[in-house]
Amino acid sequence: MSDSATMAGRARPVVLVINGPNLNMLGTRQPEVYGHDTLDDVERLCRETAAPLGVEIDFRQSNSESEIIGWIQSARTGADAILINPAGFTSTSIAILDALLTFEGPIFECHISPLFRREEFRHLSYVSKAATAKIEGFGISGYGFAVARIAQLLKQAA
Repeated sequence: MSDSATMAGRARPVVLVINGPNLNMLGTRQPEVYGHDTLDDVERLCRETAAPLGVEIDFRQSNSESEIIGWIQSARTGADAILINPAGFTSTSIAILDALLTFEGPIFECHISPLFRREEFRHLSYVSKAATAKIEGFGISGYGFAVARIAQLLKQAA
């Protein structure tokens, strides 16, 4: 699927933002690691960053690996880019990696905390094998950085 084909029929390019397990608990779960911002704050940041750049956000969260895989598969025809924080699936889900490998647009991996400074088992990311770029350790600001860069890439490809 070419970039022109993916954006055909849509007024603005779509970035699918996928949040993995337990991210619905942001603001209350381990604030010393993840801060006090909530998932609503993340969504607001993504939308506020995207709007002036002419990009639409499709924002989702699931604790279910199969649901996330289904969203990625649907993105092949319904989105122009994916921004994913796979959370606990980062270092465990080859199935999410396999789904991401079928997507032809930009894929940005985002993590609120710096995985490289956390437990050893968190250092491995299967998602990184499919990602165009990875942003981690900037708190929720990383989502804004990712949306801005994705918008640039989509504009260049149009």
